[in-house]
Amino acid sequence: MKYTLKLFFIFLLSFLSINVFAEKNVQFVINTSKGNIVIETYPEKAPITVKNFESYVNKGFYNATIFHRVIDGFMIQGGGFTKDMSQKQTDAPIKNEADNGLKNVKYSIAMARTSIPDSATSQFFINIKDNDFLNYTGQSGPGYCVFGKVIEGQDVVDKIAKLKTRVKNGMGDVPIKTVKINSIKVK
Repeated sequence: MKYTLKLFFIFLLSFLSINVFAEKNVQFVINTSKGNIVIETYPEKAPITVKNFESYVNKGFYNATIFHRVIDGFMIQGGGFTKDMSQKQTDAPIKNEADNGLKNVKYSIAMARTSIPDSATSQFFINIKDNDFLNYTGQSGPGYCVFGKVIEGQDVVDKIAKLKTRVKNGMGDVPIKTVKINSIKVK
């Protein structure tokens, strides 16, 4: 009886410690001029990336930025420019965590970066379709780090993706009608 009771308490304590220390998926509301998009992030799969995103959110960095790159059938990108196409000053780049098992599937959210794998800062994109070529395939294919997915507002994402675009300030694929990110907040 004592042995069974000890085993029960060991099991209970280990179960509680796992639940207490496990990071929870955090949801964010991206309030845009076209409507709300709710994303869920995965800190256990992409801890550096989610912490980075949360840091920008907590500072209000994304407030009054725009979706500055829209390519229908590919993705919508935002989080780095203001409506006059001024690029915002960012924090230091982060490590690319694209080898986390998450895939660039439709409505997933990933970090934008340059051709240098560990160059992501504030900009993110939402995939409009499955974009397998953006997935991690090893050193020759470092991929783009997925850190969450859209769980509400897919219709808003689709509306943004269908906007007509132009070249503005030397950048292509800029929506003619500006899509403002009013704020991003924890839900």
